[in-house]
Amino acid sequence: MSLPAFLAVGSVLIDDIVYPDGRTRMGTLGGGGTHAAYGMALAGEKPGLVALVGQGLPAEARARLEADFDCGGLQWTPHPQLRGWQIFEWNGLRREIFRVERVEPFLFEPDAGSPAIPYAAARGLTLLRGARHVPGWRRRFPDALLLWEPMRAFMLGACHSAFSGALPHVDIVSPNLHEARAMYGDKPDERELLRAMLEDGAGIVALRMGARGSLVAQRGQGLAYVVPAVPVDEVVDQTGAGNSYCGGFLLGWYRARNLAEAACMGAAAASFTLEAVGCPRLPAQREALWRERVAAARRGLRTVRL
Repeated sequence: MSLPAFLAVGSVLIDDIVYPDGRTRMGTLGGGGTHAAYGMALAGEKPGLVALVGQGLPAEARARLEADFDCGGLQWTPHPQLRGWQIFEWNGLRREIFRVERVEPFLFEPDAGSPAIPYAAARGLTLLRGARHVPGWRRRFPDALLLWEPMRAFMLGACHSAFSGALPHVDIVSPNLHEARAMYGDKPDERELLRAMLEDGAGIVALRMGARGSLVAQRGQGLAYVVPAVPVDEVVDQTGAGNSYCGGFLLGWYRARNLAEAACMGAAAASFTLEAVGCPRLPAQREALWRERVAAARRGLRTVRL
């Protein structure tokens, strides 16, 4: 069997969810890497997942990963599996509290220098890491399309120099609106945030705005695309939707080299994640549903000037 062409580099997390009314959902498969890989799988790929996994990973979660992803990039550690409380408030706020002592290895490993990563010929990857990790992954995959999803904890104004220094190493950067404002200040117009990132060296920016969709632009074009969120019957869980967006966007840009199409594929991928708790199985009618949701995103597409 040939190795996958697209990778999601991130984390595998087991979520124990507490809802505002006291209900719980324990042992749910999540993690930024998992959800990004899911976005790629929705677009028709079987991506490679590059992450650290630990002792105590539930058998059901492992079987779920192996069903839809290539797991040759998973590396095992003797540390207890990364697990955390996800506490949802009535106002939509989510608090994450890790339940294990060793957290950092799961957030930053494996690193780009690991000889055990088998995907030398990868054509594209999503990378959920901080700025200092970006150059190493670019060196590891010099010819691959690289979408960087900066880690939330890194997106602070004090880290602006490191952030802008990493931008020339990536093809696409995709923070969410909260993260971008934390980095650049509370700018009232999202287009100002796009302009700031493009001026700092970003080639393509995909700004994720939650229920308001996304705003995307490419340096030198002078235009941006607004792509609405794809409506779903019920939003069950927002966790991981942004990661799935990144996986869909990467595939869209690689296949079409069309910014609007990439954003529509990102929006479609995010919509599936919104409908389920944790990272769900691929739907039985994936291909037909995928076409419908990409088409729904296209119908709401509009262009604005930067």
